[in-house]
Amino acid sequence: MRRASLALAVVAAVVWAEPARGERLSNERTLSRWAYPERLGWARSAPSTDARRVARLRTLTEDGHPELYLALREERGWVQVRLPRRPNGSKGWVPRAYLGRLRTVRTALEIDRSRQRAWLRRAGRVVWSAPIGIGKRGTPTPAGRFYVREKLRGDGATYGSWAIGTSAYSSLSDWPGGGVVGIHGTDRPDQIPGRPSHGCVRLTNRDVTALVRRLPLGTPIWVH
Repeated sequence: MRRASLALAVVAAVVWAEPARGERLSNERTLSRWAYPERLGWARSAPSTDARRVARLRTLTEDGHPELYLALREERGWVQVRLPRRPNGSKGWVPRAYLGRLRTVRTALEIDRSRQRAWLRRAGRVVWSAPIGIGKRGTPTPAGRFYVREKLRGDGATYGSWAIGTSAYSSLSDWPGGGVVGIHGTDRPDQIPGRPSHGCVRLTNRDVTALVRRLPLGTPIWVH
């Protein structure tokens, strides 16, 4: 009986590590998976080489950090991923061989624009929360489903102590290189909560430092 139980446990562990084909890979709340690209082929509109090309995978972010992709679903040897590009919400299908090892996160970041507050949850439980500054009415922080791509040391001034690069894009953001919606510190904590930015999400330096410590790469972000 013990041997049978042990065998079942090993099988379950293997299935958990590498989901079967046709299975959802991320629920973007309590369990999500992401990967670095290993090949720079095209993402397509459907899981087929005949489908329309959507975007080409890339190895680096705008800031020169390793690019990564949030995996949503696997079907017939293809993986649907979120794409860090305009328009926001873009998705594409890539062959499983284009991606490296799937990595797991159990965190999710919620950003509520009306309440001007953010929450980080791990396995559904709140582990961090703070007031935020968001985009002005003319340059709003975009709503939708995104994810964390990189974590950068801030400049100590405009971007505060830390900056977090996301897969969201704004018409005009504070982020160098143009358009990326970042979550970062600030040298103007008096503007939080509020609407001081061009699309980025601002936190006090104390709050963004605490967030970075708890926020793994690949964490899904829900802005609403």
